[in-house]
Amino acid sequence: MGEEKDLMGNLVSELRRGTLILSVLSQLGEAKYGYALVQSLELKGVEIDPNTLYPLLRRLEKQGLLSSQWDVGEAKPRKYYRRTLLGDDIFRELKEQWERLSDNMEQILREESI
Repeated sequence: MGEEKDLMGNLVSELRRGTLILSVLSQLGEAKYGYALVQSLELKGVEIDPNTLYPLLRRLEKQGLLSSQWDVGEAKPRKYYRRTLLGDDIFRELKEQWERLSDNMEQILREESI
């Protein structure tokens, strides 16, 4: 039973991993700092560990999909992230791809249950 639970956990993690980029990009039309992004995603049912989020944010920034800016006006400096114009374009394209993929999967799964 423990092996089956581990297997299921790993498979669910793989499914989720594929959705994180789209989830993160969807929330950064307006600037947010990391912790606020974690909270925003969690409110929508998407759990993301900060140890996963921050490397992802840095990678997306390096790819030109996000820009960042430090706000040092508060007691604790915060780095805010936001989609770039390229990030907006990529987000729209990924969203369209997701919608097609999701529709196809729904059809496949419906056929399976018949």
